[in-house]
Amino acid sequence: MRRSIVRTARNLHWATETAENGSRLRRRRSDLKRRLSAFVQAPVDSDVQSVEQLPATYDCPRRRWQPKPGEPEWEVESIPLVVREGERTAPRELLSVLRLVDAGRVSVSDKTRRPSASTMKAIAAVLEGGDFYEDKPQKDKWRDENAGPIRAFALPLLIQAGGLAQLSGTKLQLTKAGRKALADSSADTLKTLWLKWCATTLIDELSRIECVKGQSGKGKRGLTSVSGRRETIASALSECPSQRWILVDDFARFLRASGNAVHVTRNAWNLYLCDPEYGSLGYEGWSSYLDGRYLLCLLFEYAATLGLLDVAYLPPARARSDFHEMWGTDGMLFFSRYDGLTYFRLNGLGAFCSNAVERYTPAPLPEKPVIQVLSTLEVTAGGAALDYGDRLALDCYAERVSDVVWILNASRLLAATEEGRSVDGIREFLETRSGAPLPDAVAHLLEDVSARGTRFHDRGLARLVECADGALAELVANDSRTRKHCMRAGARHLVVPATSEATFRRGLRDVGYLVAGDGARAPMATVQASIRKATGAGEKT
Repeated sequence: MRRSIVRTARNLHWATETAENGSRLRRRRSDLKRRLSAFVQAPVDSDVQSVEQLPATYDCPRRRWQPKPGEPEWEVESIPLVVREGERTAPRELLSVLRLVDAGRVSVSDKTRRPSASTMKAIAAVLEGGDFYEDKPQKDKWRDENAGPIRAFALPLLIQAGGLAQLSGTKLQLTKAGRKALADSSADTLKTLWLKWCATTLIDELSRIECVKGQSGKGKRGLTSVSGRRETIASALSECPSQRWILVDDFARFLRASGNAVHVTRNAWNLYLCDPEYGSLGYEGWSSYLDGRYLLCLLFEYAATLGLLDVAYLPPARARSDFHEMWGTDGMLFFSRYDGLTYFRLNGLGAFCSNAVERYTPAPLPEKPVIQVLSTLEVTAGGAALDYGDRLALDCYAERVSDVVWILNASRLLAATEEGRSVDGIREFLETRSGAPLPDAVAHLLEDVSARGTRFHDRGLARLVECADGALAELVANDSRTRKHCMRAGARHLVVPATSEATFRRGLRDVGYLVAGDGARAPMATVQASIRKATGAGEKT
């Protein structure tokens, strides 16, 4: 008992002394803070470094091979940057992909929802300028520099996550929202796709970095929330200055400085390269490479594909060599197919989709007199060399005669408007790139194309119903229970819109008739796809 009393007294004395020391320490800290605040400036808020103009080349440090161990030697290689602007092309590319879905040409896995190889090839063919990287013949089976599909992989996933398409068997089919977007692929649609992608669980972008093993095993338990990562990066994008180029590494530093660093895992020891023990990413500093590549993937494969970002990039095999200090990377040409992303620029569409601005206003084309538009409907390249985007646009608007001459014609212009390009946009392009008013012959041609492009309207799918005779067709077409849901098409046929098919059938039963073969009737979308396949229309985009 006595020992217990002594122990209790000592504890009370220690607690009292500790409390007094803590109070004394707090007073000292408060006094020090008051004195320092008199002459120490407050820390500046973290900001994103940006530039207005891109450099023509990017200096990539490269480690020289050394036959003997010692201090590493480095050399710098200047590589030209490839620039891809997506604000104007993204709505048209989305429209092209939705048309492929409508034609039944987009196949995905029923388990992973990822597109098939043939689907990605078909999508890359309708993208303006193709994918970010084109496949090149492999010179050495041990050194494959092809990055593989990026945009062609992302678009089927984006439209699924955005509710524009859903799985039917092994193919995608348009939803009601998808058909609405097919008629009007606007900036609002792209914003919806981006916001829904930030919240989707359809796929983790980390799985696209295939060299990292263990993601579906023990390492899966330590992965952080996918939506949380995306929302952090999307929020940081809204703070970026619009229409200015940002180095990706500077953006990553901004995330860390603002306290919003993105970490893909809470325990990197179960993620590895080649070998679970020697190649584990849990060793000091190795998991940071994984965090950085995840950032590149989200920006390059999804934000840039939707047109939110303009990007400047290099071949991935020549862009970054920082990962070579890791075990098991000697034979790797790149850590991920996204290693080449160097700069990005938040454009007007990106500012709208990230809620940095309330309304979207397309940026006007800068005036750059590089072509001449003649009264003979010819377009010739001027003094300055045409960049890749201008040549691509001219190939869509006109028929190429030579490397420097194109001829405008109605059929090519109508095809361009059918792909989603407006006549006003074509007129703006020709005026800004020529720096002069258009000749009267060209202006009249554009007006005629504009008028012809509004004479017919797509009102959706319909079913053709054949009647036994003309009198029966007349009866159904004029009966109060069915006349609002069908229309005459010749002497013995009725056309029923897809949206009114169920109502028409109910009304027809009330009249006392039934469409033959109703029990084995195929879905209208399936019938439409079969017709297109039989007539060869499915091969057209």
